[in-house]
Amino acid sequence: MEEKIVYFEKAGKENTETTLKLVLERAKARGIKKIVLASTWGDTARQAAQLLAGSGLKLIIVPHQYGFMAEPEQRFPQQLKADLEKMGHEVHFGTMIFHMENLLGVNISRALANLLRCFCQGMKVCVEILLMAADAGKIAEGESVIAVAGTGRGADTAVVALAASSNHIADFHITEIICKPLQTKQGPPPPMPVPPSPEKK
Repeated sequence: MEEKIVYFEKAGKENTETTLKLVLERAKARGIKKIVLASTWGDTARQAAQLLAGSGLKLIIVPHQYGFMAEPEQRFPQQLKADLEKMGHEVHFGTMIFHMENLLGVNISRALANLLRCFCQGMKVCVEILLMAADAGKIAEGESVIAVAGTGRGADTAVVALAASSNHIADFHITEIICKPLQTKQGPPPPMPVPPSPEKK
């Protein structure tokens, strides 16, 4: 079979609308009913809910877990959570499994996260939020779903996957890449300015 993959020349939130439209198109083509979406501040969740309104698709929105950042407050607005749930969507504040260490102090989760970042930052987040959603019972193991994430803010990466919990990660499969940025690695730092040479007397 042949299927297109869209590559964005630059990563970032300016790709959000295109990503969501591609997701809607692929969900209809595959008969997929659930979209697992990363959204820290709520902007991407709000935009997705508006674009997918009337499509019959359900959003499982995964923000940062509580206490992840230095500030104690949750960045995802509680009023938006209530509004989304009235629309039939779900917001899940689960433990971010790629930010945990095992009992021996060997950070296997970080190694896996860095490996996934070889594809792009959004790919790491797509896998993480799918495992989190399955761990919470928001999606069923073996269910075909779409995950959407991005680089920093917004969305620029989307995949179709067969879901699995973190305890059965060998059963997790990414079956299709819908879109991703060409790369999310930052370029080299700008050169240091050369100090002016002292004036000769």
